[in-house]
Amino acid sequence: MSKPDFVLDARLDTDTRLIASLALCDVRLMNDARYAWLVLVPRRAGLVEITDLSADEQAQLWQEVNRASTALRAVTPCDKLNLGALGNIVRQLHVHVIARCEGDPAWPGPVWGYGSAQPYVEASLTARLDALRQVLANAAG
Repeated sequence: MSKPDFVLDARLDTDTRLIASLALCDVRLMNDARYAWLVLVPRRAGLVEITDLSADEQAQLWQEVNRASTALRAVTPCDKLNLGALGNIVRQLHVHVIARCEGDPAWPGPVWGYGSAQPYVEASLTARLDALRQVLANAAG
């Protein structure tokens, strides 16, 4: 459940699609078909840094990052998961979970700033969202 004053940053809203709402975070899919890329956004207003969360919320965040990471690996086999909470452009606290494969377009460098996003075609987007929703739902119960 969102806090009443929580508003998702406009850029995150534009660049991602909602997969699921967990206890603390919304799990969103970055709309870039070059990478399997999740973004977790705690539904708390005014957060910039992980340290802005209470200790209990920090623990909850890492549990949810772990759950999302496990779901991503189940849907998208990869060589490495990259985690990041940079916030240099979008200040609202969010954590990236990116499945990386040797030979992907940006390998071995970071995905940020490498080329232009290639949005999913609708059928692929729907299939990826459905698969992730199913895995996350099964992991909950």
